[in-house]
Amino acid sequence: MSSSPLAASLLAWYAGAARDLPWRRPDAGPWGVLVSEVMLQQTPAARVIPAYLAWVTRWPSPGALAADPPGEAVRMWGRLGYPRRALRLRQAAVTIGARHGGQVPADLGDLLALPGVGPYTARAVATFAYGRRHAVVDTNVRRVVARTVLGQDQAGSPAGDLALVEPLVPTAPATAARFAAALMELGALVCTARTPRCTECPLADTCAWRRAGYPVGVAPRRPAQAYTGTDRQVRGLLLEVLRATRGPVAADRLDAVWADPVQRARALDTLVIDGLAHPLPNGAHALDRPVPVE
Repeated sequence: MSSSPLAASLLAWYAGAARDLPWRRPDAGPWGVLVSEVMLQQTPAARVIPAYLAWVTRWPSPGALAADPPGEAVRMWGRLGYPRRALRLRQAAVTIGARHGGQVPADLGDLLALPGVGPYTARAVATFAYGRRHAVVDTNVRRVVARTVLGQDQAGSPAGDLALVEPLVPTAPATAARFAAALMELGALVCTARTPRCTECPLADTCAWRRAGYPVGVAPRRPAQAYTGTDRQVRGLLLEVLRATRGPVAADRLDAVWADPVQRARALDTLVIDGLAHPLPNGAHALDRPVPVE
């Protein structure tokens, strides 16, 4: 399958199907793109939108975020999930101020050097914020390419899928950025994991998976992870109390969160390790790191 017909069909579809997401608007800027990409990791766009809007309203620049304590970032993150991302984003903001004059860098190597920024996020920011030509490959893109190009229901290795996408990307950087967004959008809206809407797909006529009769992958799908009763749930309950309190949270308040003392202590220890809780005297903890007394 050549890149030109695929890109033309996909871009024509995207022109009418693209969602109006706030981080896609021109006023989002590189900082808005970076914030959105960190928030969107393992989190649906519908959940991210209100958190994103609140975040960039409060902290419209990396410098604004870096000026506030780390605990404020975790509080603002709310129930978005995976709260360590909030700390990494603030660390990235501090680094941007120290190394890049407060401006999100455009170079892929500089982006990869930011705390919490991996290969996907770096490529996405360089592409969507600065119009650089990169293959931007997330879970949705890997699934689309596996089906349309390889005729397989399930994606292969991340490195292999990156190599597959690279030659499909249009040469012109501006077109490449729209192509990357369109490919991700197709996976999110049409070529979904469980119920693909193949009759609505702009690539249906050339899709290798469709021509092969929609073979089902042999690799077992991951079962949904349990949450109730797990350490993840206990962590969330403990963090909710810490986030809602400015200053120390006494041990008895944390004890009331979960009856099992062993599991509660284990969950609390992981919050401390992750920098999401700070131990204080008498078993108290706080979200904010104590300020040393000089």
